Amino acid sequence: MKQMFKLEKKPVRGLLWLEWVMVAYAVLTAIMILFAYDRLHHPRQMLLDRGQAILMVLALWGVYRLLPCRVTLLCRVLAQLLMLGLWYPDTFELNRILPNLDHIFAQAEQVVFGFQPALTFSQEFSSPVFSELLTLGYVSYYPMIVTVVVFYFFCRYEQFLRASFVVIASFFIFYVIFDLLPVAGPQYYYPAVGLDQIASGVFPNIGDYFYNYDITSPDAALNPPGWKDGLFYHMLANAHHAGERPTAAFPSSHVGIATVLMWLARETRSRRLFFTLLPLAVLMFFATFYIQAHYVIDAVAGLLVGTAMYFGLKAAYVR
Repeated sequence: MKQMFKLEKKPVRGLLWLEWVMVAYAVLTAIMILFAYDRLHHPRQMLLDRGQAILMVLALWGVYRLLPCRVTLLCRVLAQLLMLGLWYPDTFELNRILPNLDHIFAQAEQVVFGFQPALTFSQEFSSPVFSELLTLGYVSYYPMIVTVVVFYFFCRYEQFLRASFVVIASFFIFYVIFDLLPVAGPQYYYPAVGLDQIASGVFPNIGDYFYNYDITSPDAALNPPGWKDGLFYHMLANAHHAGERPTAAFPSSHVGIATVLMWLARETRSRRLFFTLLPLAVLMFFATFYIQAHYVIDAVAGLLVGTAMYFGLKAAYVR
């Protein structure tokens, strides 16, 4: 514990690279908001949120300057991790002004597989055990992130900031993609056009359907399939009700970030960490289309993009 509060001889000067990434994203999206101001639903609040986020970064930097130790440095990183969930719904506010592209992805899925895996997978494998395992994989998303970052902090402190940068920068790259690529995913697209049409292989272009979309409507999205009495199913349903939006389907950030985490876990050379997370990452891959949040194409793209992000951001990091 003494090491945690011991003043660092060479404290980090200025903002961390992961904080600069957040500030850059806030400024970039603020410019987007100003250009599309009249078309957005809550532009003032979105700009205010960005100002508050930057002020928080500066405040935590000030605390670290007063007490430059491992604890205050960890607080700066954890604050960015906590805010990731707040940035996610924001992507919907930006991409809802663009024409929806789900029909392209659903049609591609049909061409590749001859059917819609997101529609049939959960029907073919509906046992409580299978349902709970896959929903466990999906809801383990944030615990996996915290586990890897905290492991680096306590066990690989020399690489802690770089690992945290790779994770957080990966998120913001995904968010930029989601801001500009309006794909809602099966759980929102299927009910928008009707399950009868989906089952018949008809995938209409719904254009600006989501522009005036009411996310509070009880039939806004498909309910997650699976064993409805399961513990992990309830955790999944509550998470979807609290923060899910018709956005961020392609590529799957769940799979992409899980891929980044697995590469980081492998880098630690801790077999215990790697093989603890590996089953969860595998379950998460299949869970993304089992619960109808994604097309299979999204999950495969997540693997590829996540791998590219890991190696690219690792090489780009400047200590």
